[in-house]
Amino acid sequence: MSIALENLRRDLRTRLETDKQMSGAWAIVPLLPLIIGVVVTAAFVALVISSATSSTVPGVGIATGFLGLLSLYYLSFFVLIVLAAILIFLLVRRRNTHFNRQILLYEDLVSIAKELASKRNIDASVLINNMDRNLREARLEETEKNAGLWAILIFTPFLLGLWYTSYFLMKDYYKHERREDMFVQDLLRTLYQLGIPINLPYRSSPIPDRSFALYFVLTLITATIFSVYWLYVLISDPNNHFRQQMVIEDTVMAQLSPILSTAATPTPPPPPPPMPPTSSMA
Repeated sequence: MSIALENLRRDLRTRLETDKQMSGAWAIVPLLPLIIGVVVTAAFVALVISSATSSTVPGVGIATGFLGLLSLYYLSFFVLIVLAAILIFLLVRRRNTHFNRQILLYEDLVSIAKELASKRNIDASVLINNMDRNLREARLEETEKNAGLWAILIFTPFLLGLWYTSYFLMKDYYKHERREDMFVQDLLRTLYQLGIPINLPYRSSPIPDRSFALYFVLTLITATIFSVYWLYVLISDPNNHFRQQMVIEDTVMAQLSPILSTAATPTPPPPPPPMPPTSSMA
């Protein structure tokens, strides 16, 4: 069996762990402060009205209720910050695991192209070099980021860590997908030159080059309401990317597997010629 083919199969199996789909329900996190504020305010108003109509001293009930509601508000805000930190951790870790798996996938596809070119005795060095260059660029630019550190940086003043995390998540996935498209095109041209034409489905919804400045301004203008859509984009763009990449990988695997399996099966050697009969010595 081809070693490169077996490595490719392992790459496809590991995507169940690296390319996880996240629920869009996480997008409601930015609205939690508004929801908590409305609930706390409504509860305080109800307490004031209840104390005013009660026969007990209204001031004591209002003061006690106010302290309780204030404590509840600060506790809810702390829980919100923890949820936001967990979300950032999950988003950055998912980015890291997907990018790392993608680099392994690039390496194995380059190895497969070299193996096929060698077995078929066809010079495809220029196209293979283009694939290899994309691989080197991915190693340089798609470096791993510390998910725990970026989750902690959400506690920075003015949420600077949160804004920058949103920025690089938007830009990194966009550049990653463009680089992947170039790699796939070089792979298809290489395989075509080797006599292996492969038809791949077109990417139906590519990640657009979203403007961080525009999203940031809209978030400020709408008092963080627009951030719900922004967060939904940070979740849904990778989800769509993973689903479409899965189709591409499965198509390449389905068409290369029989070719590599046949090429890797050794031809049994011919049987040895019969030994001549030995003459008896007198």
